[in-house]
Order: sequence, then structure tokens, then C-alpha cells
Amino acid sequence: MAVVSWKEILLLTGLVVGCYWNSLSCGFVFDDVSAILDNKDLRPSTPVRNLFLNDFWGTPMAEERSHKSYRPLTVLTFRLNYLFSELSAASYHLLNVVLHAVVCVLFLRVCRSFLDKTSSLVAALLFAVHPIHTEAVTGVVGRAELLSSIFLLAAFLAYTKSTGADQSIVWAPIALTVVLVAAATLCKEQGITVVGICCVHEVFVAQGFTLPMLLDTLRQVLQGKDGFPYAVLQTLLKLIVLVISTLLLVIIRVQVIQSQLPVFTRFDNPAAVSPTPSRQLTFNYLLPVNAWLLLNPSELCCDWTMGTIPLVESLLDLRNLATLVFYTFLGLLAYHSLRYRHSSAKTVIMALSLIVLPFVPASNLFFPVGFVVAERVLYVPSMGFCVLVAHGFKIVSHLKKISWLMIGVLLTTHAVKTFNRNWDWESEYTLFTSALKVNKNNAKLWNNVGHALENQSNYAKALQYFLQATRVQPDDIGAHMNVGRTYKNLNKSKEAEDAYLVAKSLMPQVIPGKKYATRVAPNHLNVYINLANLIRANDSRLEEADQLYRQAISMRPDFKQAYISRGELLLKMNKLTEARDAYLRALELDRTNADLWYNLAIVNIEMKDPSEALKNFNHALELNPRHKLALFNSALLMQESGDLNVSSQV
Repeated sequence: MAVVSWKEILLLTGLVVGCYWNSLSCGFVFDDVSAILDNKDLRPSTPVRNLFLNDFWGTPMAEERSHKSYRPLTVLTFRLNYLFSELSAASYHLLNVVLHAVVCVLFLRVCRSFLDKTSSLVAALLFAVHPIHTEAVTGVVGRAELLSSIFLLAAFLAYTKSTGADQSIVWAPIALTVVLVAAATLCKEQGITVVGICCVHEVFVAQGFTLPMLLDTLRQVLQGKDGFPYAVLQTLLKLIVLVISTLLLVIIRVQVIQSQLPVFTRFDNPAAVSPTPSRQLTFNYLLPVNAWLLLNPSELCCDWTMGTIPLVESLLDLRNLATLVFYTFLGLLAYHSLRYRHSSAKTVIMALSLIVLPFVPASNLFFPVGFVVAERVLYVPSMGFCVLVAHGFKIVSHLKKISWLMIGVLLTTHAVKTFNRNWDWESEYTLFTSALKVNKNNAKLWNNVGHALENQSNYAKALQYFLQATRVQPDDIGAHMNVGRTYKNLNKSKEAEDAYLVAKSLMPQVIPGKKYATRVAPNHLNVYINLANLIRANDSRLEEADQLYRQAISMRPDFKQAYISRGELLLKMNKLTEARDAYLRALELDRTNADLWYNLAIVNIEMKDPSEALKNFNHALELNPRHKLALFNSALLMQESGDLNVSSQV
């Protein structure tokens, strides 16, 4: 295997820096907000072990609302970023750029195992500049793809050293491969698919088998004419060890998510809840859609959910032709690569394994995922695409000037597109407005532009986007909630209440014995909280507000915010015992909330129980020593009670 020279490393690194240096001026946008800004697992005050108990977003894996995305090693790198620069976005983006450069170098080294020196460099250069990677590199949460890819490629390189000079098995590289596969999987789930890539390489590249040869060997063994050749037995032993280790990793991963799939709504992935054959036709059509993004990354979008891609509801839909062409082309490539032994076939089979196997977990073909299309999941599959392009370049390389001109134009246009695409990730407003230029049928995008404007306190303009979201997707509960909240910010209470009532009317009815969360996003329950908070400003409607809080609690007994809001209302209604019980129930769900302990202490004061109030104030201060209200009220309480000893202790 040819080594990678320093000149090639510098060339790839320089190209990556040239394409992505402007990403350093971008902030935290879209999923970065949940993964970085709102994730307590990044804070030094959170025990490191929590990273291995919570999902990617900081939610305990055991909770129903968890996305079940278990990526503790990725979160650990976020935590290291926070340790050095807290929430300075530039440092997070810088590390992503460095990691992408590392991936490019490793990819070049991998290509050298089945491509010649020039073609492998072309593949690596194309991979370095491909615009489809902006979401994985410029979006901070894309680090999961980058880290997983590093370990994936390293695992493959380790496995290629598992055969000795005398064709014997070298076990140390196989053991290292298993460790690296585990690391890749702990960065992102698709990392485990490298095992399949190693198997393909072992059988069709290292051992040089073709599918007819394998079938012929199997037929002879079954007929008793001959046993397995020694080389085949060696290969089987290696693959069996690798596959068994992988199955153990899968079992552990299933245990981590407690055998539960995450809860997604029909807005996240409409086809997942569609009837047959619409579901199957749509999911299969998404394959050529993803292929087209690799071929022509001219129109990129950060969010492909909701109505972005209309459902394929009939066999007569012309889009089925795209699916048919895709499968025909894929089948021809597979036939070519599995039937022949020459180097071209080996290159194509490796390209296909890099494209297909890492994409399978995100394909929706075997189990639904929480998105329709996501550009970042094409990060590893694009490696196979780049190998195919480089192999095509090799085939036409006899046309020296034309072939190099074509590659030069391709690299230049892709580099420029990548550089310009990075600016879209500068802020949430720029990101989502750029997405609306590509797709105006996604209500989520209209909502997100509205949120960006709302964060700038531009409520009037935000309202226009929220209203457009309700027109694009009339049954989008969240959009109507956004309209209601914005009307409230504009001091239009009547319009706000009307919008909340529309959202409430869209909520599914409670089905006895069936979990509510399996049918609707838990955050949609906030419509009851928002509506109750709005109408309780009118003292004559306090009971009506309380009914809304109780309705939310009946739908989801672990809905902490409902207990908190209800406790505040009951305190206002002077129902002190019920208010105390509401806060105690909320504390059962979250004992680390300083505000909850403070609110409970206020109830204790109203119930003439100063000692209990002081105890709860102290709980709040233990959790947040800078809780000003707790400091002030506890000091006031101690002064009134004359408890100088306690005062001096505090």
C-alpha cells in the first residue's frame, strides 16, 4: 500500500482550509443550539459519567423523549471545547475543520489500497471540496460524522494488516479493528458499518474471489466433492471473529437504548406513517434523491422534513422512473464488480460498499429514522462516490488534457460552492432563509426563520413567517403555537388565544391505555401551558386555566413544566396545600432545579412554616449559589425569625 507523502498531506490540508476558513465566523445554528448551548453535559459541573448515560442532546437515555442517539465520545470533544473556550463558536468550528482534514488524509490512504496513486489523490481532493460536506463540517453537530469517519477509516486500515506475509492471520490488527469499530460507533451509530466494508474487502479484494467463484466453491462443498480451501477457511475465521464482535456491540447498543426506538412525529418523516405502497415507493425514491445531491450539489437545504419531498402515492408517479434508473445503474455496477476479478471490478465493489453500507442505517428501508433526507449522513457514502469519479477519471486518463481539464473544473466549482455555502451557516436567519430559496413547502423552515426574527425581537416580521407556516402546513400544531406566542408578544391577547385554541383542536384525543407520546411530539403539550398562562391573567378564568394544566398532566404524568405552572397558579388561588403537592411532584421529576426549591419555599412561607422554607431556600442555594431571590428571601426570613446562628452559617 503506497504511503501518503507530506506534499499530499499539505495539499489536502491547504485545500480544506481554503474551502472552510470562513466557517470560523459562523455561530451555533439549528441543531447546534440543542447539542451545544442547551446541553448541560458540556459543563464542568456535570459528572463525566453522565455523558455515558445521556443521549447526544443531554437527555437521559431512559426518558421517552430521548432521541436514543448515543454518541458519548462526540459529546466528550464538545466538552473539551467548552473547557478551553466555553461557548466561543470559532473553536468548535476550527476543530471540525481540522477533523475534516484528518479524514481526507485517511481517505487518501484507504484509496491507495485499491486505486493507483493519481486516481486516489483525485478521489481525496474531490472529497475535500465536495459541497455536500458543509453540513457535516460547518455545522458543529456534524462532528459526529467526522469523528466516526476517522475511526471508521482507521479500523479499515487496521484490518488490511491482518494478513501476514505467509498468508497467516495476524490477530493484533483484528483486535485493534474491533476497538476502533467500537470507538466509531460511540461517535455515531453508522460507524459499525465498517465491519461490512472490511468483509467486502477481504473477500473480493484481498482474496480476489468473485461471486461465481464463491457459488462454485459452495456447490462443490455441499456436493461433497471437496472441502473448503485453506484460504477460504482462513478468511471465514477472520470474518466470523469480526462479525461476532460486531454482534456483541449491537447487543450492547440495543441495551443502551433499552430496546426502544425513539419517538418521531409524522412531520419529521411523513412517509414513515404512510400506508402501503406510498411508504415503500417514497422511501425507495429517496435513494435517487440522495444520489442526485452527490451528483449535483447545487441546491442544498439544511432541513428536508415535512412537505419538502411530496409522497410518492402511486405507481404511475413519474418519479418512480428515477427510482428504476437508480436501481438499474446500481445493479449494473454490482454485476460488473461481483462477476470479474480485474482491478476495475475491485475498485467498483469497494466504491459500492462505501456508498451503500454506511447509508443503510439512514435509508429508512429497514426502520424509520427522524428525517427524510439529511445531507450530513452522506459524508461517508460520498467517499464511495468520489472513488467512482476518480475511477472514471482513470478510464479516460488517456485523454490527458481533457480529463485533467474536467477534473480541474469540477474541483474548482465544488470548492467555490462549498466556500459560498459556508456563509449560509453564519446565523440561523441566513441558514433558514437560504433553505427557503430551495424549498418553500416545508413549514418548519418558515417557522425557523420566524424563530430567528423572534430572537431579534422583530415580532411583527416573525408573525408573517409563522402565519405562512400555518398556510403551508395547516395541521402543524407548532406553527399555530408560534402564532399564538407572537401575538402575545405583540400584546394581542384575543388573537393569541384564538391561535392557541386552533393548535389545541389539532391535538389528538387521549386514547385510554395508549401512551400519548407515541402519537405526538411532547413539546406540543406546551399548547396547554401557553393557553393557560395566557388566560390566567384574567382572575375570573383561573379555574379554566387550572383545568388546562390538569389536562396536560393527565396526558403526560411526567410533564414537569405543567406541575410548575400549576403550582404557581394554585399559589395565586391561595390553594397552598395543592400548590405544595404540585411542586413536590415536580421535584420528584427534577431535584436539580433551583427555581423549584425556591418556589416550594415561597409556598412554605405562605403556609407559615419558616423552618421548612429556610431548608428549601438552602436547597436552591446549594444548586445555584447565585440565586438572587433565594439569597434575598432566605436572609429576610432569617432576619425576621432572629436566627442569627443560621444567618452566620449562610
